[in-house]
Amino acid sequence: MRYVPAMADDMAGTSPEPEPSPVGSDAGLAWPGPHEKKVPLWLVKAIALFWAGWAVTYLGTGMVRALRSLLIVGLISLFLSFAIEPAVNRLEDRGLRRGAGVWVVFIGVFIGVAAFSGAVGTALASQINNFLGEAPRYVTDIEQWLQSNVDEGIDLQRISDEFVDGGGVSELISRFADDVVNLGTTIINVIFQTFTVLLFTFYLVADGPKLRRTVCSFLQPHRQYTVLSIWDLAIAKTGSYIYSRGVLAVIAALVHWVAFQLLDVPFPLPLALWVGVVSQFIPVIGTYFAGALPILITLTDNPRHGLMVLVVVVVYQQIENYLFAPRITAHTMEIHVAVAFAAVLAGGAILGMVGALLALPFAATAQAFISGYRQHFDVEEATVSRKRKSR
Repeated sequence: MRYVPAMADDMAGTSPEPEPSPVGSDAGLAWPGPHEKKVPLWLVKAIALFWAGWAVTYLGTGMVRALRSLLIVGLISLFLSFAIEPAVNRLEDRGLRRGAGVWVVFIGVFIGVAAFSGAVGTALASQINNFLGEAPRYVTDIEQWLQSNVDEGIDLQRISDEFVDGGGVSELISRFADDVVNLGTTIINVIFQTFTVLLFTFYLVADGPKLRRTVCSFLQPHRQYTVLSIWDLAIAKTGSYIYSRGVLAVIAALVHWVAFQLLDVPFPLPLALWVGVVSQFIPVIGTYFAGALPILITLTDNPRHGLMVLVVVVVYQQIENYLFAPRITAHTMEIHVAVAFAAVLAGGAILGMVGALLALPFAATAQAFISGYRQHFDVEEATVSRKRKSR
């Protein structure tokens, strides 16, 4: 038998030495052996998903920032469409076409806003003119009070002469004129934005049923019912919000008009309308902003009456918060007070005044939807009583 070295080596338990790696284009490449670890596939997918998510988030954030004004216009238009659609539906039930019904509602709102703005603007302009004319008398009254209570040597005549003869009044009027010019540019921009909002609102309301059918055509039947329920609920809650605010505004205007008449406040009706509208339709700060104008105007005319106006505004606000508002909103827009306050703060932080205005109907819709779809359980009174006793 012929001796074979390889077989002898194998039988001896030794293995041949590895062959040197070939020299060429594949030289130096080491293929992973059976004991070397590979990168897990799930880790590769996780890394890819992370970077894809980061890219989508970065691009989406940039798009939202770039389109922020358009998104705000869309939200305002959606809110207005929900607010006026009940009125348009009633006009449609009486035989009027939806497009014509939208125009009727628009014209009514425009007449109301124009009358309110004209009344308040006339009162404010007249009061500013009176203040400029009475400025020297105010300086004299302040001088006399300071001489009587602080120091007899105080002389404010030089300030009065400089204000009147030195051109202080003219300079103030010229500055006011410059501000009016700048305000004109702002008004033009506001008019353009308003036209855009009204255009969106018109199509959202006039083609409301068609729009709902188009949206639901992309959904399954059980999803269609949910979407339509939320849509109708949002319209109902927004309409209830506008109705309740309108009722409270009328009550506030009537009460303040009577009080302003008794206190001999200048321009009682325009100022009462201002308090009623602003205090109800501007959330959180509307009450303070509404009361500030009649208080300041009355203080310039009669300080004692100005303090009485302050008392009237504060007292009525307490009566409204604890007597009128709970009863009216309980029948129109059911929403917890804490939920309403948190929604207004969150909306204001996100979208400013627009977000604060839209927060209440949105919160009412969300609360009604959640309470309608969540499971309810009965609470036993005996259990509640035991818990109270244990405390």
